[in-house]
Amino acid sequence: MVSCSAGRRPSNHGVQGSYEANSITSTDALKPLIILDAGHGGTDEGAKVSTFMEKKITLTTAFLIKKHLEELGYRVIMTRSRDVYLPLQRRVSIANKTKGSLFVSVHFNSSPSVEAQGIEVFYYDSKEMWRTRASKRLANCILYRVVDQTDAVSRGIKQGNFHVIRETEMPAVLVEGGFITNRDERGKLRDKTYLDRLAVGIAQGIDKYMKM
Repeated sequence: MVSCSAGRRPSNHGVQGSYEANSITSTDALKPLIILDAGHGGTDEGAKVSTFMEKKITLTTAFLIKKHLEELGYRVIMTRSRDVYLPLQRRVSIANKTKGSLFVSVHFNSSPSVEAQGIEVFYYDSKEMWRTRASKRLANCILYRVVDQTDAVSRGIKQGNFHVIRETEMPAVLVEGGFITNRDERGKLRDKTYLDRLAVGIAQGIDKYMKM
């Protein structure tokens, strides 16, 4: 497993994000800015089993991550904070224009096999080697903490060519927090207490990475 160690390019933490301009003080502006992306939304339901939809739990989880990150002293911008459709390009634009320190996209998995389960984290193999290395370390930090918090199966960190982690200009990962199509895992994902443990793990992984 890749070490969750130093090697990040210095980020501009002092840039004020326009999406939270009214609430940012001069002191807040010194805090690192994390971009959280709740996958899917609106007409894009994501993975679905009956009435249980990915778009709903990505948003719930993102709000929980936001809460825990703010408790740790970070500023947070969410690409969406309600059930709306947001094009991938818009998600990337929000991250790049606000010059976030990190970008984390939250998703949940599905598979034709009902046996498939576990958590995996994707990073993009960029031509910018610093960003590839940083994203890979971030993915490892998050996976380690999430598995520790949830006791879920680890499916590892993987390369992925997803638009939101390919086109962002900062270290970026996409977290798949479990399989909606697995009965046992779906039962856990219905439980907000479990989602909170998942969120704690993601927040702790981000914090661990940022403090390296």
